[in-house]
Amino acid sequence: MNEREILTNYVYKVVASLMQNGVQDIVISPGSRSTPLAYAFASTKNLNIYRQVDERSAAFFALGIAKAKGQPVVLLCTSGTAAANYYPAIVEAKYARVPLIVITADRPHELREVGAPQAINQINLYGEHVKWSAEFPIPDEAKQTLPYIERHVARGVSIAKTAPYGPVHFNVPFREPLLIDFSSELPNQTFNSAFVGDIAPSKEAIQLLSSVISETEKGFVIIGELALGTDLQYMWSFVRKLQWPILVESLSNMRTNIPEDCQQYIISTYDALLKNQSFKNNVVPDTVIRFGAQPVSKFLSIFLTETMPKNFIVVDEDPMFRDSTAVSTHFIHSSVGDWLNDLQFNNSLDNNYLYEWRKAEEIATKHIKEYVQYETDEGAVVRKLLENLPTQSDIFVSSSMPIRDIDTFLTPTEKDIQIFANRGANGIDGVMSTALGFSQGRPNRQMYLLIGDLAFLHDVNALIATRYQQCNITVIVLNNDGGGIFSYLSQSSVEQYYEELFGTPTALQFKDVANMYDMEYIQIDSYNELNIFFDKENEKPLRLVEIITDRQQNVKAHRTLWQKIHVELER
Repeated sequence: MNEREILTNYVYKVVASLMQNGVQDIVISPGSRSTPLAYAFASTKNLNIYRQVDERSAAFFALGIAKAKGQPVVLLCTSGTAAANYYPAIVEAKYARVPLIVITADRPHELREVGAPQAINQINLYGEHVKWSAEFPIPDEAKQTLPYIERHVARGVSIAKTAPYGPVHFNVPFREPLLIDFSSELPNQTFNSAFVGDIAPSKEAIQLLSSVISETEKGFVIIGELALGTDLQYMWSFVRKLQWPILVESLSNMRTNIPEDCQQYIISTYDALLKNQSFKNNVVPDTVIRFGAQPVSKFLSIFLTETMPKNFIVVDEDPMFRDSTAVSTHFIHSSVGDWLNDLQFNNSLDNNYLYEWRKAEEIATKHIKEYVQYETDEGAVVRKLLENLPTQSDIFVSSSMPIRDIDTFLTPTEKDIQIFANRGANGIDGVMSTALGFSQGRPNRQMYLLIGDLAFLHDVNALIATRYQQCNITVIVLNNDGGGIFSYLSQSSVEQYYEELFGTPTALQFKDVANMYDMEYIQIDSYNELNIFFDKENEKPLRLVEIITDRQQNVKAHRTLWQKIHVELER
């Protein structure tokens, strides 16, 4: 065979192996060295090809698709700093447990570390932020090469989608020439399939959990963001059977679409409630059980470290279980599954304990629902948004204040709304790119992005992706001209340098951004104008809603809410 035939067989073997192992979605950034693989992907039927020229945005775009589908997504770029620009999204994928297959094209070995252009050290480029990394061989005629490719692809995809999910990295070197012969058929595979097992607890763990529950008089469950693909029916069945207070974070998606017979156990306002010392004194637990990631709430973490429950049981699919508060007493290595139905226990919970949580939840929920009647800040905007969103809507939420406002103002509802965010590393980078990718993965649901002005500016290049594939999303920018979350932190008490270092106002508005990307633009300068947005029919698939808010008003209004809840709890 000549060099072109060898290269053609090589890249189509990569594509065939990925498809054999269930990969359907490919995000490509243009570049020369990745040409052979880009051609092979683009010429293959039954693949979903997405394009984004900005590599940092492309990586978060792929992250969004993988997060929406719960399946591995391929990310392809050329050599050099293009690969380095993937790093922030790979870090997020690692800590958010999202499966990505990162393929970086590379210079051949003879062009490394000799001053060749676009050649950096790409071996183990992402370090411990990927679950596995492999260097592929140069395309050649050796009989071992294609079987090596086939099985390493299978290994990589299996690792990416084995709990805990995460990214893997393939570094693939190519020599010039880089052109291939297009093929309408993929090569036959000698490796058939890889089966990934479920993670279930041991009999001893089930017995321990059953015994602890049976002996508990005061206890609650925490449910944070759950692993991708978790079947919530297992959790709802557990809630019905347990009948304890269930503290559900907004990202668990168990505050919405709640079965009627589970509603009385759901506690959503715990962050506000745990600001009150008298209430905390009344609900000190013997036992806490946590599923999923650590919730956003700082006050819940403080409460746990102050009370140090006798039993704090963490259920996690990763042996490196998450416990930032260092209060866990037991760890159960398991995914959420039907084993929850096998638990046999007696319900010994003190009825007054559940009543304390239930009554406090009703008090806080009442004040949160009344909030929109007397306040006009960002919190009121978020609450009104949640009240008016149509069912079967998804909201992607930026870190900093937007996710905290969602966590405060999303009260339990039967409406089918789901909340998502990048909370692996809690950064504001790549939020819009992730939301755009997420919308591609769930095209049958209406997509909304709630984001602050700085996070919007940080990822405005995300909108380039809308030039290459059809996107349908409403971007709601809460523009308080700076970093709103710092107004709640200790930095705000030191006026000198505060605006310069933390407030960081830009005095920018975003109408011109909307015009650049042919987005429908709505500017809302006052809370009373919100009805314009909710009553208006969409004119375009891309919409930018800019809502002008005030940082100081936000702080004052939030603290007024907390004070009203506090006063009634004291009564």
